[in-house]
Amino acid sequence: MSNYTIIDRRANPKGKNLSNRQRFLDRAKEWVKKKVQEKSISRDITNTGGESIHISGDGISEPTFDYDYSKGIWDRVLPGNKEYVVGDTIKRDDNSGRSKKASNSGEGTDSFEFILTADEYLNILFDDLELPDLIKESEAAAIMFERRRTGFSTSGSPNNLDLEKSLKNALGRKIALGFPLSRKIEELQEQLLLATDDERLLIEEEIRLLRLRRGAIAYIDQVDIRYKRHSLVPIPNSQAVVFCLMDISGSMGQNEKDTAKRFFLLLYLFLQRKYEKVDIIFVKHTTDASECTENEFFYGQETGGTIVSSGVKCVNDIIQARYPTNLWNIYTVQASDGDNYESDNILLSQQLELLIPKCQFYVYNEVVQNIQQSLSLLTTNVHDVMSKLQTDHLNLAIVKITSVAEVISAFRKIFAKKLLTK
Repeated sequence: MSNYTIIDRRANPKGKNLSNRQRFLDRAKEWVKKKVQEKSISRDITNTGGESIHISGDGISEPTFDYDYSKGIWDRVLPGNKEYVVGDTIKRDDNSGRSKKASNSGEGTDSFEFILTADEYLNILFDDLELPDLIKESEAAAIMFERRRTGFSTSGSPNNLDLEKSLKNALGRKIALGFPLSRKIEELQEQLLLATDDERLLIEEEIRLLRLRRGAIAYIDQVDIRYKRHSLVPIPNSQAVVFCLMDISGSMGQNEKDTAKRFFLLLYLFLQRKYEKVDIIFVKHTTDASECTENEFFYGQETGGTIVSSGVKCVNDIIQARYPTNLWNIYTVQASDGDNYESDNILLSQQLELLIPKCQFYVYNEVVQNIQQSLSLLTTNVHDVMSKLQTDHLNLAIVKITSVAEVISAFRKIFAKKLLTK
């Protein structure tokens, strides 16, 4: 059975623009997703806004009812005609006046610009992705505790005394205890009107005793006192920090840096969907390491050798000074071509043993120039160190990327929902 699509072109009723926009995104989902992935290459890491997408007519094509221009005999009105008169025949054009030749000027006039909001951009970019279900060795590192009011108690320090609650309890107690006495007094006063002289003396004495009992009810009693109670309540940690660590020595060319930048961008934007606050820290290293700006990180020109342990040690120092593990979820992405001094491997392993347990997730991204280079180097110094550590650390992921085109697939492989562990 053939599939048909019905397009409703009636004017949008009030309040329907949002739902219609979502239906459009669903219909052009594959085209929009492709454009979003292309745009993410040149996007700044700290850019949290939306994105402008050009969609061609092919991406939003709709079925229509029309004549078959290659068949039939029919009349037309041709305004402005200077060549034909009534009764002349016109040769049929096989293409029916529609040019199907490709243009060398891009998408041409059939395309239009569509603005995605920041949320729509991230939802499309990270469709079907999720953070790995991993925890730190210390359970307390994944949560925070906040002091909150959790009701009242009958004992406590004077500074926690709740006057309003205590007075309400006292008033309620006085009303509850005094009501039966007040009702009895009213009944005796009614009897007093019909009583004889002898009975009157007895009733008046009883009323006097009841009033004394009612007046003896304490204004406030110990049972009325209430104190504010506070408890430490665990709350999810809603802030994260991303450390971007990269080798910027002479062996890391601009192509390798661009590939690494794409991966850094994806992780930063991905974490922004999961946490209310995300800090990003750039750490560069050759033989020495230092914290730097984004521009220095990606476009700084430096030469020299490579000592990877210096960069890992710098990240450890920054965490120690500014990002306590009980308050921050820590993520680290290290980009390198795998080059390192042989004598530094032991120190690198020691520094990683200190850093990886502090992280929610640690990604080692080895970028190489081409597939031939990747195949010729069976292993690198850094890759060998990471592989040995991976068996003991479930929150360590190793990827090897040869081009920008592989970044999306590598990222999705790491964070795909089907790969989550319990």
